[in-house]
Amino acid sequence: MEKRILLSYPTMHGEEMCFVQEAFEKNWIAPLGFNCDLFEEEMSAYIGRGQSQRYHALSLCSGSAALHLAYKLAGVTRGDIVLCSDMTFAATVNPVSYEGGTQVYIDSERETWNMSPKALEKAFEKYPQAKVVALAHLYGTPAKMDEILDVCNHYGAVLVEDAAESLSATYKGRQTGTFGKYGVVSFNGNKIITTSGGGMLLTADKAARDKAFFWATQAREKAAWYEHEEIGYNYRMSNVVAGIGRGQLLHLEEHRAAKERIYKRYEVELKDLPITMNPYLPETKPNFWLSCMLLDEDVKVTPMEILEKLNEKNIETRPIWKPMHLQPVFKANDFIYAEEKPVGEDIFTRGLCLPSDIKMTEDEQAYVIDAIKNCF
Repeated sequence: MEKRILLSYPTMHGEEMCFVQEAFEKNWIAPLGFNCDLFEEEMSAYIGRGQSQRYHALSLCSGSAALHLAYKLAGVTRGDIVLCSDMTFAATVNPVSYEGGTQVYIDSERETWNMSPKALEKAFEKYPQAKVVALAHLYGTPAKMDEILDVCNHYGAVLVEDAAESLSATYKGRQTGTFGKYGVVSFNGNKIITTSGGGMLLTADKAARDKAFFWATQAREKAAWYEHEEIGYNYRMSNVVAGIGRGQLLHLEEHRAAKERIYKRYEVELKDLPITMNPYLPETKPNFWLSCMLLDEDVKVTPMEILEKLNEKNIETRPIWKPMHLQPVFKANDFIYAEEKPVGEDIFTRGLCLPSDIKMTEDEQAYVIDAIKNCF
């Protein structure tokens, strides 16, 4: 195939340009502004649907910036232990280091590939002083939130919920990003909706949201001159970028439904191969951001061999996230697992992310499926 089939990339609709054009017409292309304000309001309304509690959103330049501010709000300081998801992207855990904290990595469980509640309990037994847990919902699949929250509440720990990959996914009808004291979503270019780059901090605590806004705007005190009593950051979202986000948000449910159709098509068409798809709990509704496959243990072909063969056919795939405890930069960090062998390592060794772009046609997906079948 001449056209390369990509993993996931932006899908634009047209409404985005209307909001961007308004910013140009009003000459408000600087950080912050009416698009930022309205994007926050619209996102707050979306994630709070069906709940009595109101959520407050803060638009920022990236999901990483939102995570950094979440860890600051959670009170992470130098020397603190933070119990983190092990199988995730580095952006989930890097900001812990910004504040001088130390990551202790928690293994996955097989039912969702997310943080294992059993391993988290084991980690608290070893590190009872830990007061912050950083959980990521992998590939848009909600974690076992009831069990995770039970452990966090028992030990009095604050949950920082990285929902960067899972916007629109629900656990028992409730949006991911609203279970933790602080939640984070991402609008990076390959996410389910995008602003090209950007993110949001979500919290039910308005005072915390306002404090994060203060830090994100260089911690400038209320004075006629530039007065600073704390260290701040330039983490603001552009009014132009927020306009893109407002247009994208109108199509979020449409994107989620398209992602699910892609996943289900893979699930049906690949069912006779020695593979399984990335799993989820029956009480959850993932956003199916990326469809992933897991090779059976006795299969001779490897994920990297499949990746290379598909690449030759102009198909982009990606290895599963390499667990953080295997990353050279974190080789000195502790890792806690509850099974006989680490689950995340096994999934990394046998897993592969498949093309999941919502503009992929059925014929193009059939081409991908045939290419996968030809690997066996």
